[in-house]
Formats: sequence, structure tokens, C-alpha cells
Amino acid sequence: MTEIDYYELLEVTRGSDKSTIKKAYRQMAMKYHPDKNPGDNEAEEKFKAINEAYQVLSDEEKRAIYDRHGKAGLEGHGQRGGGFSGGFDDLGSVFEEMFGSAFGGGSRGRKQRKTYNYNLDVTVEVKLEFNEAVFGCKKEINYKYKTACKSCSGTGAKDGKLATCTTCNGHGQVHARQGFMTFAQTCPKCGGSGQAAASSCKSCGGSGYDEVKESFKVDIPEGVNDGMRIRVSHKGNIAPDGSRGDLYLQVKVKEDSHFVRHDDDIYFEAPIFFTKIALGGKITVPTLRGEIELEIPKGAKDQQQFTFKGEGVKSVQGYGKGNLVVQIKIEYPKSINDEQKELLEKLQESFGIESKPHEKSFENMFDKVKKWFS
Repeated sequence: MTEIDYYELLEVTRGSDKSTIKKAYRQMAMKYHPDKNPGDNEAEEKFKAINEAYQVLSDEEKRAIYDRHGKAGLEGHGQRGGGFSGGFDDLGSVFEEMFGSAFGGGSRGRKQRKTYNYNLDVTVEVKLEFNEAVFGCKKEINYKYKTACKSCSGTGAKDGKLATCTTCNGHGQVHARQGFMTFAQTCPKCGGSGQAAASSCKSCGGSGYDEVKESFKVDIPEGVNDGMRIRVSHKGNIAPDGSRGDLYLQVKVKEDSHFVRHDDDIYFEAPIFFTKIALGGKITVPTLRGEIELEIPKGAKDQQQFTFKGEGVKSVQGYGKGNLVVQIKIEYPKSINDEQKELLEKLQESFGIESKPHEKSFENMFDKVKKWFS
């Protein structure tokens, strides 16, 4: 298994100071935290890896050992088997700044700020035609967002009354063992608050929220591509205090029957009859914005590509336009009539020995094979 460098994990250089490392860690911890990526195993593993990297690089002694000897040198220094042990104080303080006191350990108390059990950000898939993604468009978005139930103030509990969570006994965390290591995780029942509903709210059925349908139009920028996300501010779910999350539009682009897109480049296959390959000449090919002339050189090869600069997709980041790449595909007649056959035979004869390259190539091979059996 390939060992990932701790500096690469945190995306910092080896000469980075403590504050730079801490800042990089905080940003990545926010990005890959399990609460922000529910059910994403890859994000969870990344989260564990950056925690491990930070535990080493934030400790001067461990960092010095790591710089000299790598992970192997940390054996016996509280760093064994790819895990980490001890030294959670600084880690807890970083989490407390980002997420609240639930990550600060028992001495820092438990999370109190969130009593609702839904995320504020919402993700909705938006399907675009190929041309809509290339040139941009105005799209109507129909979706549902959550707003806190008024009867229970988003708690999901009858009359808004919460009791000590029975899953974590009010600690806000549960512990899971993995190999010889034990990891603290946010309690799945109370969301880290340490409190849960004793009996469900009748108005919302214990969910803590009501759903509201909304429809609005949004401008899709020119050049978006499949897999991209567009953020629409303050269109997400609403918390009991009135704060609102964002809506993320997950872009899904349909394929085109002729054009193939790769990043900002466009690929197009042009079928060319074999006589045009022999004679050469110009053909007109379509582009995203019209048409353009392509000069076919005599003797062009099958699948040979010709590039037109700036005829591709406009970069959504504003880096200019991609290219149009035309790939030729040589085509031959599926059948010929007697007249065409006669003309082809005359053409072949006119080339003489040049029309039979195989004879010269195979001549020495026949003699060689005969010798093998003589």
C-alpha cells in the first residue's frame, strides 16, 4: 500500500510554519468532516488521515522525527500502525472553534447550539441539455426545503421538551472501536447535543421540520460541465432561529449525438470518403457556433486529428475557450457496381508495382519460411 506524505495530505510545504499547518488542517477538517459528508466512506477515511497528519506535524518532536525517518521513525513515539494516540487537546480546540464544544472533550461540555436534526444545506440535481451547459441558460428549479416545526421548535419532541439522550447518556458522543484504536463520533440520535425527544411531536411526527415547495429561476453560467455544483445562497433549509443554508445545484449534462466534450475541448468525428483522402481537398465541418473549413491533406491517416484553437467551450472560470478537435474517419464503399469495379481495376493497374506493396514485402518471408522446413 502506498504511504501518503503528511505534508501532501494537508497540502502544505515541508517548510510551513505551525500557523500555516493549523489553518490548512482546519480547512480540510471542515471539508471532510463526517457530519458534512454523511454516508461518504471516502470522506471519512480522508478525515481520519488528515487528523493523523496534523497530530504529527503540529508536534515539534514528532515532526522532526517524521522529517528525518518518515512514519517508520514514529514507532514507539505514540504513532503506531497508522493511528494516533494522545495529544487531543489541540485537536479538540480546533474542532471547538469550527463545530462547537462537542469536540472539545468532557471538560469542555457538550454541544448545545443545535437542537434540530437536519442539515441547512440542500443539494438538488439539475439536468441540462448539451447546448444549455455550453452556452448557459435560465433554468426553473422546483424543490422542497425544510423549515423548523413551530410546535416543537425543530426539536421533534412533544412541546419542544428534550430529555437526556439514552444512546450517549447525555455526552453527545459515542465511541467506536476500530482495531486497537477507539474513536469518538457524534451521537447519531441526538446529533451531539446530548438531548433527545422523550416523546415525538404530533405536528411533525418527530422529524422536527415541515417541508415547503418552492420554484424559482436561476441563471446557469456558460461553460458548466457535468458533475459541477452551483451554489445558490440562502435557498436551503431554515433553522429554528431563522438562519438559512444554501442550495447546491448538482449539474447533470446530457450527451450530444455528435459532439463529445472533454473539459473545455470539443471533439468531432468527420467521415471522409477514401477518394478524398487520395485527392485531398477542403471540406466544411460544423462547430459549436457555426461552421469552418478543414483542409484534408493528401494521404491523411485514419483517426488523424486537426485542432482549431478557441473553437471549444468557454471556460466557466474565465480562462478563455477550449479547442475544437476534428478526427477524421476514412470510409469505403460498402458495394460497387461493374462500372466502378472496372474503373478501380484500371486505376490499380495505372500504379503498377506501387499498387502491390505486399508482394515485395512478402517475397523474402516466403523464402525464409521454406527454409524452416527444408
